Amino acid sequence: MATDPAKRPPTIDPVAAARWERLPPGDDAPWLHEEIGRRMEERLQWIKAVPRHWADWAPLRGGLETHARVARRYKSATPWIIEPDATLATRAGTALIAPWWSARRWQGTQPRFDALPEEGVDLLWANMALHMAPDPEALIARWHRSVATDGFLMFSCLGPDTLREMRALYARLGWPPASHTFTDMHDWGDMLVHAGFAEPVMDMERIVLTWPTADAALAELRTLGRNLHPARFPAPRGKAWRAALAEALPVSAPAEDGGGRVALTFEVIYGHAFKPAPRVALNAESAVSLRDMREMLQRGRE
Repeated sequence: MATDPAKRPPTIDPVAAARWERLPPGDDAPWLHEEIGRRMEERLQWIKAVPRHWADWAPLRGGLETHARVARRYKSATPWIIEPDATLATRAGTALIAPWWSARRWQGTQPRFDALPEEGVDLLWANMALHMAPDPEALIARWHRSVATDGFLMFSCLGPDTLREMRALYARLGWPPASHTFTDMHDWGDMLVHAGFAEPVMDMERIVLTWPTADAALAELRTLGRNLHPARFPAPRGKAWRAALAEALPVSAPAEDGGGRVALTFEVIYGHAFKPAPRVALNAESAVSLRDMREMLQRGRE
């Protein structure tokens, strides 16, 4: 059963989340993000609707290779790019808009960075963003406003079993939480319905990544996100703490083949939902947006 929205995870420090959102990512999206994007893009084959236009939410972190996969699938659809920060939007433009002399410019529809169509887009694509949002319900509501009637949302994010080995290690050593709490897929489904989406379909899988050393594991983890838990360590740790973590991690999270290798679990949640036609509650007084009113009148004429 879903928890009360006021108490629902994730346990996220909003200031730290906003700081992470503005932090420029590396030149390439993390391998895990691209791999999850590839797996999510394969799910599009089961959706018969063909979008006329679509929007990619935060593709710099979600994956430019993933963006290219979706763009190839829907070659005739106009893509929009939505980055949460103006600086990141400029970087995304540099990466995605082909120069006029490039053959790539004439091989497909160029992405747009202006306001979305007034009626919304037929597909909103959001790869690996939701679990880092300080107010996920507000973000889902924004996605709902951005999707056209009969359009759909596709997203992926991390689930509760993510980094279970590292969280157990931190708890055993008496350290603060190793990560903020990740939301269960059933709660995501409830939030989608509450925002106005219909027919949410959720599924999950667990991916285990291995590294040759603890240092390699910790370096890649930094590219995937940050610990946004309000009760996390309040200040930077020293070299002694870092050495203790590097020593303990291969013991607490050993790979099957041993040899000092580290293995960590990531629970990946995939979800999609459609936006149905708006309905008006039969109250004594009701407020309807101009956009919803136009859609209802249009459907009435049809």
